[in-house]
Amino acid sequence: MKHGLSVVSELCFSISATTREPRGDEKHSEDYYFLTPEEFRNKISEDGFVEYEEVYTDKYYGTLKSEVERIWKEGKVVIFDVDVKGGIKLKEIFGDKALSIFVMPPSIAELEQRLIKRNTDCAETIKTRVEKAGEEMTYQKHFDKIIINTDLDTAKAEVEKIINNFIND
Repeated sequence: MKHGLSVVSELCFSISATTREPRGDEKHSEDYYFLTPEEFRNKISEDGFVEYEEVYTDKYYGTLKSEVERIWKEGKVVIFDVDVKGGIKLKEIFGDKALSIFVMPPSIAELEQRLIKRNTDCAETIKTRVEKAGEEMTYQKHFDKIIINTDLDTAKAEVEKIINNFIND
């Protein structure tokens, strides 16, 4: 996602909202809109989301309507970084106007090693994320394109080509 933003000038990142705590040096309104569960539920009741999901108990993630509208007003193409259910929901909402790309690790074991090396989560969180990833990989068939991130440079080149083809068609 970050690579796509750096090489395709038409793209603009849609900042998701979440109730989880910031990881590492993540910043509010740059990486995510960090909300309390109560604030998130208030936005739900106000119909403030294009889509949202309670991924874990009181751990919500969602796409704010105001974010999409902000990007469209700038004349840009929205790029989302969402979980699989959010991606499927966005594709259902936007249809052929959206391109869904499923980026996956070569294996669950490799994902676990990458998360451990990243050193931004505790062991319990890594365990939960790895279990969730196994489930998420079963949804790949619902996406327009699948990229297996074995080699980062190759994956980046594939993403760039796919995005440019979609925007320029």
